[in-house]
Amino acid sequence: MTDDDKQPFLSHLEELRKRLILCAIAIGVGFAISYAFSERLFILLIMPLKAVMPEGDQLIFTNLPEMFFTYLKVAFLSGVLLMAPFIFYQLWMFIAPGLYRKEKKYVIPFVVSSTILFISGALFGYFIVFPFGFKFFIGFSNEYVKALPSVKQYFSFAIKLLFAFGVVFELPVVIFFLTKMGVVTPELLGRKRKYAILLAFVLAAILTPPDVITQCMMAVPLIVLYEIGILVARFARKKKEEKAETDEEEKKESGSIKKGHVASGNGQ
Repeated sequence: MTDDDKQPFLSHLEELRKRLILCAIAIGVGFAISYAFSERLFILLIMPLKAVMPEGDQLIFTNLPEMFFTYLKVAFLSGVLLMAPFIFYQLWMFIAPGLYRKEKKYVIPFVVSSTILFISGALFGYFIVFPFGFKFFIGFSNEYVKALPSVKQYFSFAIKLLFAFGVVFELPVVIFFLTKMGVVTPELLGRKRKYAILLAFVLAAILTPPDVITQCMMAVPLIVLYEIGILVARFARKKKEEKAETDEEEKKESGSIKKGHVASGNGQ
């Protein structure tokens, strides 16, 4: 690797460092704001489980500092969600130098759509998946065994699912930009549909608990999002073709103007 090759690589690392520092500062601000409400946020987080637990049952914690650290984690999670638009903006600013000038105008749609889809995925997990999943697991309690979920285990389980649903809901945005880059086409996505369906169930099996209901609740939305992604890909390609046609017309007009100038110069 020559010095000329190293320079762009180092500049990319420096840009990445700058964006990560800004994201860390933003999350720190979000954490500071959220910590004042951490107890209320934790109560809100455990409500889907409390709703299916027998009356009078509670979550437990076995280590004295466990609740303190849990409140810190809840505040951190809330800080990330609170600053999600800023984080997505920094991600865009990192990849923007590699885009064409006309593609950089997508910054607002990217930030807004990414934020909405991520939060929508988390809300889908919270309001739709959690009640069914927790009811399934609590249903194993009987007169001989009783569920005593711990705070630490529940928090890890809940956060894993919330982030998993948030990430998979970003699929249409990913497909849009892959189409703009020419990596995929609507026809390719259509031909690979059966593999996408299989991959959706495999991914759901990895990210969700080992029960069929929760897995289907992730796989089915993922398949729907894939179909939406195909429509988004068609839209993106249409815009790309319109842009190419506009550029071609501008080149022709520019060439005609240049020829006109040359002809007028020869006439003089």
